[in-house]
Amino acid sequence: MTVASPPPASAKSASTTSTAPAAGRLPRFGPQLVDGGVLFRLWAPKRPRVLLRLEGESVARAMRQADDGWHLLEVPGAGPGSRYWFEFEDGLRVPDPASRLQPLDVHGPSEVIDPQRYRWRDQHWRGRPWHEAVIYELHIGAFTAAGTFQAAIERIHHLVELGVTAIELMPVAEFPGQRNWGYDGVLLFAPDASYGHPDDLKALVDAAHQRGLMVLLDVVYNHFGPDGNYLAAYAPLFNDHHHTPWGAAVNYDGDGAALVREFMLQNAAFWIEEFHFDGLRLDAVHAIKDDSANHLLAEIPARLQRAANGRPIHLIIENEENEVSRLLRSDDDDPVQYTAQWNDDVHHGLHTAATGEYAGYYHDYAGDTAKLGRALAEGFAFQGELMAYRGVPRGEPSAALPPTAFVAFIQNHDQIGNRAFGERLTAIAPAAAVRALAGTYLLLPQIPMLFMGEEFAASSPFPFFCDFSGDLARAVREGRRAEFSRFPEFADPQQRELIPDPGSAQTFAAAKLDWSELAREPHAQWLALYRQLLQIRQREIIPRLRGIKGHAGRCTVQEPGALIVRWKMGDGTQLALTANLHNDAAGELTAPSGRVIWSAKPELSAHAPWQAIWTLG
Repeated sequence: MTVASPPPASAKSASTTSTAPAAGRLPRFGPQLVDGGVLFRLWAPKRPRVLLRLEGESVARAMRQADDGWHLLEVPGAGPGSRYWFEFEDGLRVPDPASRLQPLDVHGPSEVIDPQRYRWRDQHWRGRPWHEAVIYELHIGAFTAAGTFQAAIERIHHLVELGVTAIELMPVAEFPGQRNWGYDGVLLFAPDASYGHPDDLKALVDAAHQRGLMVLLDVVYNHFGPDGNYLAAYAPLFNDHHHTPWGAAVNYDGDGAALVREFMLQNAAFWIEEFHFDGLRLDAVHAIKDDSANHLLAEIPARLQRAANGRPIHLIIENEENEVSRLLRSDDDDPVQYTAQWNDDVHHGLHTAATGEYAGYYHDYAGDTAKLGRALAEGFAFQGELMAYRGVPRGEPSAALPPTAFVAFIQNHDQIGNRAFGERLTAIAPAAAVRALAGTYLLLPQIPMLFMGEEFAASSPFPFFCDFSGDLARAVREGRRAEFSRFPEFADPQQRELIPDPGSAQTFAAAKLDWSELAREPHAQWLALYRQLLQIRQREIIPRLRGIKGHAGRCTVQEPGALIVRWKMGDGTQLALTANLHNDAAGELTAPSGRVIWSAKPELSAHAPWQAIWTLG
């Protein structure tokens, strides 16, 4: 994800000692409706005295100090709709860190809601098995013109007709301002009010379940955003012994860490229990710093298994370290911890083939057909070898994992939005190349993920955007332009000035999908292609993924850009990809015998430029 800005220095407070609570008596975070009122609670071990201030009351109420740094107060007559802050002796007024709704943004009061008010219609929903997943990543604010949960419901029919089986929402936790990618969230239990009421998010999940779609949520446990995070003012939130790109790490292993961990664990379970999500995608887990005996990443799956109450829950990670140990399977082939990992190696190999780009981390993939073949066949391209860009070895041997342990894509929010202008692949690569890449990854035995609008080659970019103010807005704008100064095309300061301002409302508006493009060319042709490919996947690939094992794939590189990859599928058949991902014809390249299920070009000449032929035998 794009780094907006490190937390302000005031947020990097030192850890304080706190007695770990005994097992089985960990309090719940957030307000609780009780008979005739509300029980308010705040964990503030740094503060000896806490007041509760209800909106509309001139006098704040003193809270009772309990064990382990908790402050409690039951208020008769309070209820859904009551707005409140917590207040300290120095006058600092803060929202509830476990607020369920922030109607006036991150610095305003929290609002009590009734979590049981929404009437679910998905009582018969039992989820879907992972091998059926076809994921569609979307940003609520940019997915529709209105940018709300309710507006997204209106597009569910499009996703069903496309062939998608799972929606993955970019983070929705409350962030500062009216627009943000979501990775600057600071109130992790509150869906951002700019998208609608929490019940609207429930309605979106419910509607998706009614149409057979799983819904996954992207969550961020490696840092908090730089504006609106007050937790460090009253709790040991950060640990200065670890550092991340955003500053001091979240305190998962220092003094007082027990309840910081519990806060995150309750948050993860909250989305599964209260919002019926079918799984989570954990952002950049390599930046979750935890040297304790039981890593937070090991605790999360165990907690969610209990929260799911028998439903299948799918957990995806983004992990720069390519740790196979997080993706291991049991003797029954079930994930021990995490279901799958976003596979950047597949993306980088395919992207460099189509675009010829080689700057930055692309340098380690450009022109390396062996790495691409390895990523397609075995999951990771780097399995312990030195990665020059990083200067250290990267990854672990991954061939023993089933292909479904990897999520493959040719576009996502990072890979588009981290470009200076947020260009999509169809804006920077030949159409023939993109067609071949789409056919490659959508029929791959790995789990495919589309980025919103990809299916119709949306013309809208997806630049980085946010809604900070003052010095922070200026720092983010200047910092983003400075990021690109090392690239030759932006050596000239005047060229850097052309990079969109992340804080501009126009930058956000440019990212919104134009759904009228569906009816126009060339967008309609792209949509037809994606629908065709996903129909083939549904008919030919998905049924054969059930029971697929590790060591299923093997690759033979014929020459630069040309390869043959074979997989032994779950039903014993052989799936084969013969591809020339190059703009020049290949030499001798013959597809394995078998029934052709798709080819990028109608002629079955395997050596043609930008050809990809899939066969089953």
